[in-house]
Amino acid sequence: MKTCVLKSKRIFFLCIVAILLIPAFGYSQEEDIAKYPSRPINYIHPYPPGTTGDMAQRLISKEAEKFLGQPIVIVNKPGAGGSLGVAALAASKPDGYTLCHAAHSPLIGIPLLEKVPYHPLKDFKFIMQWGAFNMGFVVKGDSPFKSFKDLIAYARQNPKKITFGTAGANSMPFVLIKQIAMKEGVQLTHIPYKATIEAQTAVLGGHLTAGAGDFTYSMVEAGQLRLLLILREEKAVEYPQTPVLKDLGYDFAFPTFFTVSAPKGLPEGIARKLEDAFTKAMKEPGFIKGVKELHLPIVYRNSKELTDYITYNYNYFEKLFKEVDLKE
Repeated sequence: MKTCVLKSKRIFFLCIVAILLIPAFGYSQEEDIAKYPSRPINYIHPYPPGTTGDMAQRLISKEAEKFLGQPIVIVNKPGAGGSLGVAALAASKPDGYTLCHAAHSPLIGIPLLEKVPYHPLKDFKFIMQWGAFNMGFVVKGDSPFKSFKDLIAYARQNPKKITFGTAGANSMPFVLIKQIAMKEGVQLTHIPYKATIEAQTAVLGGHLTAGAGDFTYSMVEAGQLRLLLILREEKAVEYPQTPVLKDLGYDFAFPTFFTVSAPKGLPEGIARKLEDAFTKAMKEPGFIKGVKELHLPIVYRNSKELTDYITYNYNYFEKLFKEVDLKE
């Protein structure tokens, strides 16, 4: 009997302690949110420095710093089509001091076709979208292929002779070009790289026929690269003379996005501060001018819209990959 009484008292005491500690923990988190940010923020770019995407991310970060009152440090973590950088985000502490541009390939294409240490829909907080890519299919400036149709016609007569590079096996550009090749009944040879800029260098050096993905607009303007196709469903204002997917009868989805993403568990108060700061940054003249010079579209989605967009596309491609073998 005495043992039961002692146990009851102990349980009662522990309950009282737990109740008293709840406000303390709550206050601590509220205090952290109120003080945020109190030190520099790391913003992972999952591709190499010097790319168009890298430069755009530095532009938005510079403007967002004004509203957050702390430096934003771009951390380049290239590899595996962007999934190495996104995996680093998933493994980080959800305190708002590690963010990432979680892109389309590491969120949609790669996780559905190979094993990665994260789940795109369960392990992240998508804060907002501030832009999109103009991805393309490029050849060397003096290439004999004047159009994408020319290249396909050659490929039809010369199986596997056309080589193309992307930012990695099972990346979204690879998936798209494989869909096109299957539709056209041609065989192309894929060469994966760590980043599109490496494939672009190989094209310039004559080691590859073409590159698919991000490209350096200034090299297109200078005639060093020839842009045969924009990998988008809708017309690109920046390249009005270049055909897009639907112009050539390719009814394939190709979502692209620049994001501010965080690990799951990020406090809502911090998420709102970040969304507000980056949304304001998008409206700054310096960002608008810089992105226009990079020939990139400005596209805005708030947290809910972006989450819904990524979820829709993940589910769409999950179904597609079950029906069609698009794996590398």
